[in-house]
Amino acid sequence: MKRLALFAASCVLGAACKTAEPTPEPPRASTPAPVASAAPSEAAAPAPSEPGAPNANVPMAERPMPPGLDAAVMDPSVNPCDDFYQYACGGWLKTTEIPAERARWSRGFETVAERNQTVLRDILTKAAEGQGEGTPEEKKLGDYYGACMDEAKLEESLPTLRTYLAKLNGLKNAEAVAKAVAWLHARNVNALFRVTSDQDQKDATQVIAVVDAAGLGLPDRDYYLKPDLKMREARAAYQAHVQKVFELLGDAPFVASRKATGIVAIETRLATARLPKAETREPEKVYHRLERQGLKKLAPAFQWDTYFAEVGLPAGEALNVTQPKFFSEVSGLVRQQRPTDMGPYLSYHLVKKVQTALPKALRDEFFRFESTVLTGAKADLARWKKCVEATDDALPHALAKPFIARTFGAEGKATTLDMVQQIEQSFERNLDTLSWMDAETKAQALVKVKKITNKIGYPDQWRSYDGLDVKRDSFLDNLLAADAFEQARQLRKVGQPVDRQEWFMSPPTVNAYYNAATNEIVFPAGILQPPFFGRDASAAVNFGAMGMVVGHEITHGFDDEGRQFDADGNLRTWWTPASDKAFRERVACVKNQYDQYTAVDDVKVNGKLTLGENVADLGGLKLAYAAMEAYLAKYPDQAAKANSYRFTPGQQFFLAHAQSWCSKIRNEAARQRALTDSHSPAFLRVKGPDVNLPQFQQAFSCPAGSKMVAPAANRCEVW
Repeated sequence: MKRLALFAASCVLGAACKTAEPTPEPPRASTPAPVASAAPSEAAAPAPSEPGAPNANVPMAERPMPPGLDAAVMDPSVNPCDDFYQYACGGWLKTTEIPAERARWSRGFETVAERNQTVLRDILTKAAEGQGEGTPEEKKLGDYYGACMDEAKLEESLPTLRTYLAKLNGLKNAEAVAKAVAWLHARNVNALFRVTSDQDQKDATQVIAVVDAAGLGLPDRDYYLKPDLKMREARAAYQAHVQKVFELLGDAPFVASRKATGIVAIETRLATARLPKAETREPEKVYHRLERQGLKKLAPAFQWDTYFAEVGLPAGEALNVTQPKFFSEVSGLVRQQRPTDMGPYLSYHLVKKVQTALPKALRDEFFRFESTVLTGAKADLARWKKCVEATDDALPHALAKPFIARTFGAEGKATTLDMVQQIEQSFERNLDTLSWMDAETKAQALVKVKKITNKIGYPDQWRSYDGLDVKRDSFLDNLLAADAFEQARQLRKVGQPVDRQEWFMSPPTVNAYYNAATNEIVFPAGILQPPFFGRDASAAVNFGAMGMVVGHEITHGFDDEGRQFDADGNLRTWWTPASDKAFRERVACVKNQYDQYTAVDDVKVNGKLTLGENVADLGGLKLAYAAMEAYLAKYPDQAAKANSYRFTPGQQFFLAHAQSWCSKIRNEAARQRALTDSHSPAFLRVKGPDVNLPQFQQAFSCPAGSKMVAPAANRCEVW
């Protein structure tokens, strides 16, 4: 799996919106496109209900809103054919403020996550107070959360931290550096680089070790390398922040300043050697089976034998070196840097990783830097929210069990599975209509979609936390112990068969993903609730909101990255040259479309970085719409019900999709996401696909030349 975004998986959740920035229109052809609807009408006026609908004789404006849609969220003064996002979300955008502690806020993801957190808080509070059944897992949950919430004890954590920092300072030689790095990596502190396990991309049955680029304190290489004013300011602020951290740890200002200068210099070297983020989406560029011996030849100055023994990696040669140039630079850095100078760099990365477990002065400093440079948040996250997140991260399956018992029933699982299967069938039917794909490639694509594994709600097999020692008196110890426990679990996989039952998200997570390596789509229980999915919502609303998420994940199996993996998860070429060429031409259209959009201020959307998500949005919306039409044709009673509301089923579908993405984001966070996130801003995840879909044009009777209608000659369509 490639993380939210590093694994070979793709998630639906991305950046939120910035409505103040006008969106450029797609390039227009000189000849107007024909209007899809036979008889254009007022853009905001829905078509009449089908005969036989319960409210067929009731004026449209007097009919009830479809369950799952909210009229107050809309801005009916806007023509949907001019700016559909503003039309669908304008009311919400006018009345909603981003909470002070958040960098962004949405009607969908963040709102649902907040609801889930409230449920989890109640579970954890009762466990911490000993009000539950007293099972070993419940005690671990209560002790972990209780220690996290004990802020008085956090103020006493510096002596414990210093015992850990002592392992990283005073390093005398390359062997000591390797041992210190291994100690950190065994606790998932990714200084210098990172080690993990992953499915062998060219043998989908086996797990191998992976060494990957890491070790930066800023979000991406561009923060170190771009010469523009904003990035220069970010670098200066970061260096001042690192200095302040060391001062708070007890260093004199001149000592802390020297350490900060050295740390930024090390990270700048690492940043220079890294691949640009967009290039890491190309599987062949991050797959290099050099094996251990090959890595030792590539990077001889680093003591690899010592490192592998200390980090706990099982014996064996199999090893993927994701970025060879980066590891050559690591070797040069270790050879040229005095071992004693590596200590401050390693120390800062440990402190950064465990900041949640430290005294308030240090926590406040990390918040000050992140809020002013990276997020724009006006207040720190409430302590209980941090502790809920930390516990879910440390003990995800233990916490998921009571969450599932409270929130997710068999009915939701069955209904979602039915929707997934309908949209997969929609993909199969759509294959026959693709004139650009030849029969041989279509046959392979059909095999792949039929082999997709669907995981819904929660895993069939729960993880055990036997062996993880959780204490009530030290959250810092607990944090590192939990990270070490999980990292050891990850490394034990090396050399073993792939476990295709494993989940890479906890069930309360508000997200979904497609994993190309296992050819599976996963929908945690956390997202299967309004506004994405409602038991009482109209069928059209559920297809527009949750159906789009389902279609999005299915399409990831056939986007520019996912299509390179076969039905079993192997990275191999299964496309004919002709179909491959035709596919590249079609995704080039999508890339060019999004390259013209502005994310925030002077920062453009990176069409290459966001290509897979944009293709998935476009394909997912099209597939979900077709599945809705097939469903309503199959169930006339549901069609009659859908037609009894204020909007036609087609309009309900697009409104539901848009209203699940109503979002606001602070400029600092929008800038960071534009540079690092493989998803486009939320407002473009609505408008970007819609302009290409004749179904949208027809649903709202948009005339040719409308801003929300791409000319036929320039319309992008992949799947």
